[in-house]
Amino acid sequence: MNKIWLITKREYVTRVKNKTFLLTTFLAPIGFLLFFLALGFVMSRGSDDLKTIYVLDEQNLLNEELSGRDNLEFKFSKESLDELKADYAEEEFAGILQLQGIERNDIEKYDIIWHSDDQLALDESQSIERVVRRKVRDYKLKALEIDESKLESLDTRIKIVPKTILADKEVSSMTGVVGSILGGVVGYVLFFIILIYGMQVMRSVMEEKINRIVEVLISSVTPFQLMMGKVIGVGLVGLTQIGLWTILFPIIFGIGSTFFGIDSSPDMMDMANNPDIPDEVMAEGMDKIAIILREIGNMNWWMILPLLIFYFLGGYFAYAALFAAVGSAVGEDINEAQSLTLPIMLPLMFAVYIGVSAINAPDGDIVVWASIIPLLSSIVMPVRLPSDPAAWQIILSVVLLIGFVFFFTWLAGRIYRVGILMYGKKASFKELWKWIFYKG
Repeated sequence: MNKIWLITKREYVTRVKNKTFLLTTFLAPIGFLLFFLALGFVMSRGSDDLKTIYVLDEQNLLNEELSGRDNLEFKFSKESLDELKADYAEEEFAGILQLQGIERNDIEKYDIIWHSDDQLALDESQSIERVVRRKVRDYKLKALEIDESKLESLDTRIKIVPKTILADKEVSSMTGVVGSILGGVVGYVLFFIILIYGMQVMRSVMEEKINRIVEVLISSVTPFQLMMGKVIGVGLVGLTQIGLWTILFPIIFGIGSTFFGIDSSPDMMDMANNPDIPDEVMAEGMDKIAIILREIGNMNWWMILPLLIFYFLGGYFAYAALFAAVGSAVGEDINEAQSLTLPIMLPLMFAVYIGVSAINAPDGDIVVWASIIPLLSSIVMPVRLPSDPAAWQIILSVVLLIGFVFFFTWLAGRIYRVGILMYGKKASFKELWKWIFYKG
């Protein structure tokens, strides 16, 4: 056990002191914040070039009034279409918007003709269609002598308001949405962390084998001790990074929200944490971010956080042990690892796709059983945790994952002890099967 600890300590200290680890750990939260801010800025921006558009509205459907995007300037003209086309050839304006006649009776489709050598951008086209649709609707209401207030009274807003019967907790219409989104984010994060650190174990084993360093190490420790030391050491690095991110992300979010004007004042947070205030009132009097923060704060983190750590460790140990076995089986050609890692990657990727389904339907039959099956549960069950799955499902999933972690560790150890000292022979799945039952 002392030898495993020494190898674990070596792997951990070496990687934690690495510049790459330090940069990714401390700069990743800042990078995520800047990425989402940049994404929001880009998505909120549209076409910027100022465009002058002449509108030909012979029936006066728009009442000579039309406003859309800030970069669009509309000018109503009494000239004919041919005259406007002649002006287009001489003057610099974007094009001509021609509104055709409309009948008094109700119609479902109405075409606007755009005369120009240049196409409108998608956001510009959608903006024009939206404002013209509203104007045509007003025209039809007036022509048909329909009272708009009575028409609007027909529209009824329906909203499901959840109320618990037996459970002693507060829920709202945002609880399921926030839980699903949070679960999806957690599932994706666990997928990438398990994959990245599992691959790191494999690369470490491959490098030591190719450089013949492992021959020196094996003289002092057993192959199983060496494998477990690497798996535990790299896993502790992953836990360290997750722990630092857990601390850094809220701090950087708080700084970013203050700098960019997101309302997170004490009054707002008190309002967010008050379950007696209806969602409708909150939506009018506070920022949506505060509502989301309230829902996140109301979740059972005393259960979720320990289980998240457990599923990360369980999934990591199961997959990292298999990655270590693959690394030991690879010879001089590193490309051999691609074919051997495919069976390991398939269940991991399959779990991600089931996790996507779990966001929309966390209690679906396939999702429930996938959250129990060991190779899939480390990704799928964390997605379901914010939705409060049944206790028996969590317990069965935990027991099976523990059992399979021991089984995969034993299986990987059998392959590792033979493959780590095997050179010059290309490993195949048939060879790996023989190594499992090799008595040496």
